[in-house]
Amino acid sequence: MSLLAFFPMFDPMYLVFLAPGLLLALWAEAKVKSAYAMASRRPAASGLSGAEAAERILQMARIHDVRIEPIKSMLGDHYDPRGKVLRLSPDVYSGSSLAALGIAAHEAGHAIQHATSYGPLALRSGLLPVAAFGSQISFLLIVAGLILAPFYWLAWVGVALFGVAVLFQLVTLPVEFDASRRARAILLTNGLISPSEDPVVGKVLNAAALTYVAAAVTALLQLLYFASLVAGRRN
Repeated sequence: MSLLAFFPMFDPMYLVFLAPGLLLALWAEAKVKSAYAMASRRPAASGLSGAEAAERILQMARIHDVRIEPIKSMLGDHYDPRGKVLRLSPDVYSGSSLAALGIAAHEAGHAIQHATSYGPLALRSGLLPVAAFGSQISFLLIVAGLILAPFYWLAWVGVALFGVAVLFQLVTLPVEFDASRRARAILLTNGLISPSEDPVVGKVLNAAALTYVAAAVTALLQLLYFASLVAGRRN
């Protein structure tokens, strides 16, 4: 839901603020599709499936309480720290391409972060409830504060709550980059991929990380727009 839907006049400044983030997001999406398509066509020399690679990585890290499960959702790969479950999409779970190994290793990297109490991951988990609440209610509070003059302070409360959601996006960056770094190192040092295969895996993981950068930039630009809108209406 967009804040602009509550205003009779479309504000072109909204697009001005968000344009860099939107362009970056489109570029990141194109990079992901290109890198994934290339890596999906190249089978891993080890012959391991994504699930097998993830299992080996967890064993090497001495993690024995994390389950690996297939899910039907395409590109829905994720690690669930609450249930200690690593869920992989069909092409990643059963596939033996370099793309499958890279993505599976990345999610296993999150499991290792969880097992070793990686600080940014713990911070992100702590921010999640407030960030989720803030992203849902912040727009309504901003609109209420702008429309109802006596309750103008509600607009700044909405901005602050949206700021927590932005902080969540920013904290996500080191979490995702660290998981990819761990993934490449473990795959390479343990012989699950060869040195010649590492750059291909790297392109997939780097492209995926760029999508998080685009999301963070877009969220930050939205925050700046809302803050300037609220400050401008007060003036």
